[in-house]
Amino acid sequence: MAVFAHEENPLDEREWEHLKAVVIDVARRRLVGRRIIDIHGPLGAGVQTIVHDHFTGTTMGQLGLLGEGDPDPMRSVRREAGIIPIISKDFILHWRDLETSRLTGVALDTAIAAGAAAFCADREDHLVFFGDAEMGYEGLTTVEGRLTLDLGDWTVPGQPFSDVVRATESLVQAGHYGPYALVVTPELYSQMHRVHPGTSVLEIAHIREIVTDGVFQSSILGKSRAVIVSTGRQNFDLAIAQDLTVAYLGAENMNHPFRVFESVYLRIKRHSSICTLERHG
Repeated sequence: MAVFAHEENPLDEREWEHLKAVVIDVARRRLVGRRIIDIHGPLGAGVQTIVHDHFTGTTMGQLGLLGEGDPDPMRSVRREAGIIPIISKDFILHWRDLETSRLTGVALDTAIAAGAAAFCADREDHLVFFGDAEMGYEGLTTVEGRLTLDLGDWTVPGQPFSDVVRATESLVQAGHYGPYALVVTPELYSQMHRVHPGTSVLEIAHIREIVTDGVFQSSILGKSRAVIVSTGRQNFDLAIAQDLTVAYLGAENMNHPFRVFESVYLRIKRHSSICTLERHG
């Protein structure tokens, strides 16, 4: 957006568009949360708050001839105004690098911008999965009311499939019938790549038949943790005021500071649509 370009921006239009494209591309390839969560927005950079409803009602739609009243309507049991936080990471382009690029005709090295974008993407995923207790934000693996199960030993062939089945059964019992998505740590992801006992097929292939909205890995989850969700905006979404972009902050000591930033808010509406599996002890 033009408001972020700044009239003193040292980059010409081609350089500026390239820088923004690098930031967006890094985020697109790195973000995991957005692969399982619907997007609401963008709403506009100036939007600072959003309505956050928490829903109840988990039974199927009613079948009848006369349209009788639903004894278990889906309704909001709690409504709050959520403040949309800003995620940002600054970086500096040195004036000599910019001059060298123009003098030699060699493309400007945008690695530093890519690094800042990666740090912002990691912070967004951390917000999605863990929230921020100090600021009062809920995450998929921390929100109260989610389903929780003990994680088995995934070094044992067949255990990953068994755990996924248990988790989806728990979600069905809570009224969430899928489709499902699974996010695991890299350690657990590698342990799904064994031949499923009694078959000639990798275990992850059988898991993907159950978890049809995708199986993903994220180092943000740490160790020995998996989260299975029933996907759909009726359960949660990621509200975006300003999607990831870059802004020029104004010259400083002859160099050029920029900021990669975004403003996003996770709205978890049906807490029992999430099931986490963790190993304790």
